[in-house]
Amino acid sequence: MGKYLIKNKNIVLRAICLIAATTIICSANPLNAQAIQFSQFYAAPMFLAPSFAGGTDGSRIILNYRNQWPQLQGTFESYAFGFDHYFHDYNSGVGIQLFRDQAGSANLATTNAGILYSYNFKANRNWTLRPGLHFLYSQRSIDYNKLVFGDQLSLDGDGLTNTSQTSLTLESMRYFDASASLIAYNQDIWMGFTFDHLMTPDQSMTNQESNIPLKTSLYGGYRFKISSPLAGVTEESVSFTFLYKNQGPFNQLDIGTYWTKEPVSIGLLYRGIPVFNNPVHGTFNNDAAILMAALRTDDFRFGYSYDFTISNLLGSTGGSHEISIIYQFNQGERKREREAIPCPVSPYN
Repeated sequence: MGKYLIKNKNIVLRAICLIAATTIICSANPLNAQAIQFSQFYAAPMFLAPSFAGGTDGSRIILNYRNQWPQLQGTFESYAFGFDHYFHDYNSGVGIQLFRDQAGSANLATTNAGILYSYNFKANRNWTLRPGLHFLYSQRSIDYNKLVFGDQLSLDGDGLTNTSQTSLTLESMRYFDASASLIAYNQDIWMGFTFDHLMTPDQSMTNQESNIPLKTSLYGGYRFKISSPLAGVTEESVSFTFLYKNQGPFNQLDIGTYWTKEPVSIGLLYRGIPVFNNPVHGTFNNDAAILMAALRTDDFRFGYSYDFTISNLLGSTGGSHEISIIYQFNQGERKREREAIPCPVSPYN
């Protein structure tokens, strides 16, 4: 028995060391940009990490919508649909996820569909590990007829003219990709990492190779319980959390806090890395201040967030709106047999 505990303790220590090492490596890179994202990243759990597949004790449906910078022409919109289920007999979570991101007036779109798998096991009496895998099929496309080239612009106000770019060929690009993740957590602490675009697929639509670089996400947090749901007292807690992402030369950090008193949660986050200058524009890497609120019942969770732009685009974007809806059903009677991930503003805690 002692050898078993020592062995599993070493597993946890190795996982923690790997997370810390990855953080140091990523922090050495230049800091200046962001990728497709959801501000309510714990309300889009399978988009964040395949380890979250099967995060409840039964079945779950997840809907996410993001409208970024609506004041700009050709707004950025993202949609996600997910379904997952936890199989107690196999300690496994299985899920499917559909995602679409559409950007710009020419409808540059990325659409993918994938399957996810996670395995849940106790490393020792206090810590639980959840490795996960995600395999997906993607398509990238654009509406050529909506593109405007420089030789179409008229200075006399006569509108658009015909373009000479008749030789340009843009074809939809299709490719396979994969992600892997690991989460370690106990009753009040969670931390993990995700590697996206493991296959670094070519996404070029012009027959010129353009591989998607590996994306690394590091996340974690701590939940402090103010009161527990005993003797009729409503559960209340404060959580501190972060999400750091690196892809090629681009980096981004979301950090903030959530206050939860059932059935309401309120969160305030900051996105940016103000200590470092942006090497491209020579300015501080400030992006947004995010205010979010969520209402939860036994089966439903509804969340809304708004991103206040604090970059040089302040006053020009209209911010960003985001909505999340989560519905749980077929929850088993063994709900308390498995330690829940203590993430804030989510159905895990």
